[in-house]
Amino acid sequence: MKIESVATERLLLRPLTVAEGERIVARAPLPGERWAEGYPGVGDLASVRAFLRRCAEDGDPGAYRTYQIRLREGGLVVGGIGFHGPPGPDGGVTVGYGIVAGERGKGYASEALAAVIGIAREAGAAVLRGDADPANVPSHRVMERAGMRRVGEGDGGPVRFLVELAP
Repeated sequence: MKIESVATERLLLRPLTVAEGERIVARAPLPGERWAEGYPGVGDLASVRAFLRRCAEDGDPGAYRTYQIRLREGGLVVGGIGFHGPPGPDGGVTVGYGIVAGERGKGYASEALAAVIGIAREAGAAVLRGDADPANVPSHRVMERAGMRRVGEGDGGPVRFLVELAP
């Protein structure tokens, strides 16, 4: 299934294919492809490996996949964002994201998350969830800026956020 890239003001969210995911895991950019220092990070590798596993087990996930985050100007890959899987019984999906250390604090994660909220809404999800370590206050702010609200935390577990997507 061909999924189109999603452009925002400054970013291009490029949907991964299996072949691209395999290249990322192998840390093998194409000639001329620009990866920011630190890409792929540990979180990117875990996300891409999970994407590849889901593709092998369940086939193409459609819109509910992993996306590379690239700068529109120059094409530099600065991170990744994606769904942990298709909607569950309640129509909810969970998202994860990461930006390389040298590109953080520029609003890229919030911009990418807002775009992914739109992708989830258009694909028919009812709810989008995210969570972050209690100490990761910048990630809390990313989710809040994207319109998600804090819905839980406690006992040292993650802080949970969600946004309802129903029209």
